[in-house]
Amino acid sequence: MAIRSEPIVAVARRPRRAPSLSAWLDRGPVFSWLMMAPPILFLLAFVGYPFCYGILLSLEHRPVAQPGSFVGLANFVTDLHDPVFWRVAMNTFIYTGVATVLKMVGGLGLALAMNQQFRFKNLVRALLLLPFIVPTVLSTVAWMWMLDPAFSVVNRLLIALGVPRPGPSWLGNPVLAMISIIVINTWRGLPFYGITLLAGLQTVPTELYEAATIDGAGGWHRFRYVTLPLLRPIIMIVTLFSVIFTFADFQLVYVLTHGGPQNATHLFATYAFDIAMGGGQLGLGASVALAMLPALALLIVAITIYLRKKT
Repeated sequence: MAIRSEPIVAVARRPRRAPSLSAWLDRGPVFSWLMMAPPILFLLAFVGYPFCYGILLSLEHRPVAQPGSFVGLANFVTDLHDPVFWRVAMNTFIYTGVATVLKMVGGLGLALAMNQQFRFKNLVRALLLLPFIVPTVLSTVAWMWMLDPAFSVVNRLLIALGVPRPGPSWLGNPVLAMISIIVINTWRGLPFYGITLLAGLQTVPTELYEAATIDGAGGWHRFRYVTLPLLRPIIMIVTLFSVIFTFADFQLVYVLTHGGPQNATHLFATYAFDIAMGGGQLGLGASVALAMLPALALLIVAITIYLRKKT
């Protein structure tokens, strides 16, 4: 049997073209990483490096203008045996807890009021942002004059209402000083809560309110069973941001009271600054600042778990 042979034809393969730059950039993962690269580099440069350097400082005995020596966890042990440190921790939790609750309740009420129809509604909403827009130091200096024992507008009003002269020493009494910084922080943070919750309220479908009204629900029941459940995710996010900002507050307290009187208003941030810059102990100050992290993390986790149970 004859075997038939056929001529073999060589087929030349065309070389594959490298993908163009535009086609490469159009790929989803590549484009995503390109968009994420600037913020990641920014965080590494301005957050990551100071954080790592702060950890290094906290493990050293580092006086100002002198080389540091490694001491391990000795600075943290010193903090734990410092009664002022525990006073600062208690102050920080009281300040954060009370101010956050007041801002949550007040901001929700403000959002409900701003969601109503009335004249000059847009103007009132714009004015609502003023406490949040004004620089913290500037508004705090204004409050300092308002609470000054000699020139206090608040004391003059109280004296006119029958309080004995010269009126309370708002920043000289430990309890009143703490109350003062909580009130000022609440005043400053209310617009953030109010505007954010107002945006959430405007996304609630009106059909749900109409259906609840037809079923016989009053104003309180509509708020409890319609408004509040739909706002809880937004309340959770705003509360977490508020806790972080309030827990690490520095400008308001330092300008107004410098942590006094008698360390009654010292927070973690102000106490760490005083030790590091005022006392010249950079390592000890860094350890106080880092002590905020576990406490803040536990507080955030507790709030998240509680709010998730309610949603």
